[in-house]
Amino acid sequence: MAFWRRKSNEQRFITLGLSEPAAPAREEPATDASGAQLQPPAAQSPPPTATTTTPALEPTATGGAPTPLPSRETGGASPTVGASAEATRPHVPAKPQPPTSESARERVEPARTPSPPPRPAPSRSPFQSSVLGLDRTMEELRAEIEAQEQTYAVRFSRAVEKTRESLSEKIDTVFQGRKVIDAELLDELEEALIAADIGVETTLDILEKVRRGVTRKEINDIAALKQAIKDELLSILRASEREGVASEESVPDTVAPYVLMIVGVNGVGKTTTIGKLAQRIKAEGNDVLICAADTFRAAASDQLAIWAERTGVPLVQQKSGTDPAAVLFDALKSAKARRSDVLIVDTAGRLHNKSNLMAELEKMKRVAAREVEGAPHETLLVVDAVTGQNGLEQARQFLKVAGVTGIVLTKLDGTAKGGIAVAIARELRLPIRYAGIGEKVDDLVVFDPEQYVNSLFA
Repeated sequence: MAFWRRKSNEQRFITLGLSEPAAPAREEPATDASGAQLQPPAAQSPPPTATTTTPALEPTATGGAPTPLPSRETGGASPTVGASAEATRPHVPAKPQPPTSESARERVEPARTPSPPPRPAPSRSPFQSSVLGLDRTMEELRAEIEAQEQTYAVRFSRAVEKTRESLSEKIDTVFQGRKVIDAELLDELEEALIAADIGVETTLDILEKVRRGVTRKEINDIAALKQAIKDELLSILRASEREGVASEESVPDTVAPYVLMIVGVNGVGKTTTIGKLAQRIKAEGNDVLICAADTFRAAASDQLAIWAERTGVPLVQQKSGTDPAAVLFDALKSAKARRSDVLIVDTAGRLHNKSNLMAELEKMKRVAAREVEGAPHETLLVVDAVTGQNGLEQARQFLKVAGVTGIVLTKLDGTAKGGIAVAIARELRLPIRYAGIGEKVDDLVVFDPEQYVNSLFA
């Protein structure tokens, strides 16, 4: 699945495969002055050496397909001693050959050894699929993208396994031994949805539509009930994409750098998310710069420095206690000087109810907007899925002052309360941009609402 496609006009190069091994040069057959093709010496003849006299070369003219001479560049045997001997050697006329029939020539000519198959090209990064390569056909590109999507679908399905067990299996238990849908069954279904942290209000809305479906005889078995729940959850998630920023492509390519401000309380995986984002955006061919603007926690800069070194992304940082807005100002100047495509800004992660933290965020936003048009272009709030409803309250507080445009939901693979994604989308009306499904550098994926819902009921 493509991860981050935005590139400036100057960065939109076409992959030429220059790092691939060069294909073997096509060798042309040698001919003499009369146009007759030259045959290599017989296999039983010993190769010439520097200590022996070079025998006269007796080319044979035939009417069959040409057989190329061995190339000196590829290490094959050469019929001459060196370039100087070749330059000074007089022309030797071809020895006349008796005419033969086509069948006779086939018997005389030795069998040619088939050329070895070309060496396979080295594997490419799975995140280069959005860059068109002249060395690959469109069919190959489509097959690569489909393979990626299938891989991510499997990994995402495994990540929400605990949530699926909490929700889908409880629904199966509710229907076990039941022949009709009654009030008691709906009460048990309500408990299952709330236990998955989908939220009380969202659960009530879903059950209201279920009741209407039962009344109309549209829902009368477990399959119809699951489909009704899936449709409603998908509708909620898709509706949230109408607010905030659902894609980086909404900002013109002429605006650079694209500023991503990352906010969230300590312990939710903010620093790790920044490192993964930097790695994945860089893998798509963008020049990335990280700004360590969390100057109140020394460990934050140290952790970012580790990620910067691991991913090969430059880091702008200053000593502890420096004004975060000043660090951001320096990072913006540096990003402009090096013509970076993306600037990822870390911010202080103290408790969301601290007024000074909110004032700092406001100041940083003003500095960014003064230096780059429309910056910050995205303000992503990192939410720990394990915290459930508490994470939703954090999101509400940040939304008031930080201008949050999207959500990064981390640790989705470690909780049975993955339904918090639906609660956030419904109550905050913000798109979930990315989801953390593991600890590896590539375990941050674009959140796909349809894939998420299908994984819950797989």
